[in-house]
Amino acid sequence: MTLTRPDIDPELRALLADMPLSSQLSPELLAQIRQLPSTPVDAHLAGRAVERREVTVARPDGAQIPLSILSPLRAEVTAGAPCVYWIHGGGMVMGDRFSQIDIPLEWLDRLGAVVVTVDYRLAPEATGTTLVDDCYHGLLWTVENAEQLGIDPARLVVAGISAGGGLAAGVTLMARDRGTPDIAAQMLICPMLDHRNTTTSSRQYSAEPGVWTREMNEFGWRSVLGDLQDAEVPGHVSPATAENLGGLPTTYVDAGTAEVFRDEDVAYASRIWAAGGQAELHIWAGGCHGFDALFPRARVSAAARRTRLDWLTRVLTTLPGGQPDALATPSSEPRAVEAGVAS
Repeated sequence: MTLTRPDIDPELRALLADMPLSSQLSPELLAQIRQLPSTPVDAHLAGRAVERREVTVARPDGAQIPLSILSPLRAEVTAGAPCVYWIHGGGMVMGDRFSQIDIPLEWLDRLGAVVVTVDYRLAPEATGTTLVDDCYHGLLWTVENAEQLGIDPARLVVAGISAGGGLAAGVTLMARDRGTPDIAAQMLICPMLDHRNTTTSSRQYSAEPGVWTREMNEFGWRSVLGDLQDAEVPGHVSPATAENLGGLPTTYVDAGTAEVFRDEDVAYASRIWAAGGQAELHIWAGGCHGFDALFPRARVSAAARRTRLDWLTRVLTTLPGGQPDALATPSSEPRAVEAGVAS
C-alpha cells in the first residue's frame, strides 16, 4: 500500500510525463542503461572559456582513476582559484565523470572555480570502500598538484549529487578521520547517505514508477555492499551510520520533498548541528529526486541552483584569499576548448 506523500511540483510533473520511468532496477536494465551514449561533455563546454585537461591517478591496487580538470581561461589572474571536486550521481551503479557536469560548470563560470571531476569505479563490479577510496585518492592527487593546477588548497569544496553526494560526504568523513586533506566546505545535493532505506520518505516513494524509488535504492546499495551485514557497513560508505559527525567543514544539504532521500538528508544536517557543526539545509517543495539536474529551467530548479550559488559565493568569500573581487565572473567570451593528457 502506497503511503500518502507530498505531490511533485506541477511543472516538474508535466516534464516527467515525457520520461520513461520505472520502479525497479535490475542487472538487465542496468546493462541496457550503461550501453546508452555517455554524457556529451563537449556540448557543455562549447562557447565556454575553459581549458580541459585529462589525467589518470594510479590506485595502490593498480587501477587507473580518470580525472578531468576544467579550468577557466583567465591568464590575467595569478592567484590560486577555488576548486570544486565534483562526484557524479547514478546510484553508485551508473554514470561517469561528466554526468550532471553542467551544475559545477556554472560555478566555474560565475566564481572562477577550477572543477575537478572523478570517474570512480562502479558497483557491482566494485564493492565496499572501493568507490569512496577512488574518490579520496583523486582528491589527494588534486591537492598534491594544487600549484600546478592553479588551485588554492585553502578553498577546496567537495561536492556531489545523489550517489555522488553520498560519496562526497564519505570522502569528507575520510579526510577528517585521516587528517588530510583540509576541506573548506562540502555540498551535498540530494545525497544518497543511508543504506538502511527505512525512513518514511523511502517508504512513501515505493512501488510506483519514479526517478529513483525505494526499490532502485535497494538495488544500488545491495550492489555496493554485497553480503555485508548492517553492523559491518563502514560510515565512509554509508555516511548516515557514522557515529560522529563532529569536526566536519561547513556543509550545504538539499533535497526535494517528493523523494526517497528527503528524510535521511534532513537527519544528516540535524546531526551535524547536534555535533556543533554548521550546515545549511534546503528542502524544495515538490522537488523529485534530481529535479534540477533533469529540468534546470523549471522554476523550482532555478531557485535551487541560485541558492546553491549564493551559498558557495558566501562561503568562498569568507575564506582567506576569497575577497569578492577574486570571485568575479570570468569572461564569457567564447574561447577554444583545450584538451591534454597527463598521467
